[in-house]
Amino acid sequence: MTKSSISLAFKNCKKEKRSALITFTVAGDNSKKNSLKILNSIAKYADILELSFLHNCPIADGGQIQNSTYRSLENGTTLKDTFQIAKKFKNKNPNKPLILMGYYNLIYQRGENNFLKDCKISKVDGLIVVDLPWPENKKFAKKCKKKSINFVQLLSPTTSKERIRKIIKDSHDMIYYISMLSTTGGKLKVSPRKILENYNKIKKINKNKNCVIGFGITNQTISSFKSADGVVVGSEICKEITKSLKKRQNPVTNVGNMVRKLKSRIL
Repeated sequence: MTKSSISLAFKNCKKEKRSALITFTVAGDNSKKNSLKILNSIAKYADILELSFLHNCPIADGGQIQNSTYRSLENGTTLKDTFQIAKKFKNKNPNKPLILMGYYNLIYQRGENNFLKDCKISKVDGLIVVDLPWPENKKFAKKCKKKSINFVQLLSPTTSKERIRKIIKDSHDMIYYISMLSTTGGKLKVSPRKILENYNKIKKINKNKNCVIGFGITNQTISSFKSADGVVVGSEICKEITKSLKKRQNPVTNVGNMVRKLKSRIL
C-alpha cells in the first residue's frame, strides 16, 4: 500500500528533526480567489494545510475563525466552491497534504458517499469532522479509509486512557490533540508544560502514531511545542487576515510572511 502524503509529510519532518507545521484557513476567506492564493502562498512553509468548509454554527470555533467564516459566508462560498479551491490547490501542489475540516451536518446533507466522491475528485488527503466523535465515527472513518482519505481522530485532556487506546487503535495517519477545553483561539489556560505532559502520555501509548497539538498555538507559544510531531495554527492566521483587511493591506502577502515566521520558530 502506498504511503499517504500525510504520513510522508511527517516522515520528512522527523528526518529533519522538527515539528510539522499545520495551518488552518477558511475556504473563501477573504474571497474565493484570495483563499486559493493564501493556500498557495503558505504551502511553501506549511507541511500540511487544513481548509475549513463552511458552517453557520461552528461550535468549536472561537471569534477569529468565526470572523473568517462570516466573511466567507457573505461572499456566498458554498461547499462546491470549497472543493473547487481544494482541487485547484492540489493541481498546483500535488504532494502537499490538504485536510478538509468542518462539521458533520454538511456531510450528512450532501450524503456521505457523495461527499467522499467530491473529496476524491478534489484530491483531498484527509478529513477532520469536529462533531463526529469515536465510536460514532467508526463507519464513516472506514468509508474514508476505503477511499484512501485519512480520517483524523480527536483527543482532548478529558479523554480517558482506555478510550485513548481505542481511538488510537482505530486512527489512520494522524491524531489531533486538543490542548485545552476551550474554543479555538482562546488564551492558553494551561501551561505548555502541562499540555506537553498530557501529550507525552498519549505518545507513550503508541509512539509511532503521528499526533499533533492544536488550540491556543500562537506566535508567542509555538516554540514551546516544537517537540510535538506537529503543531496547528489557525486563529492566528484568521486574525492576520482580519488585521490586513482593516489596514487595507494584502492578506496574501501578510499571511505568507506570518507563516514563514511561524515555521522559523519551530526549526
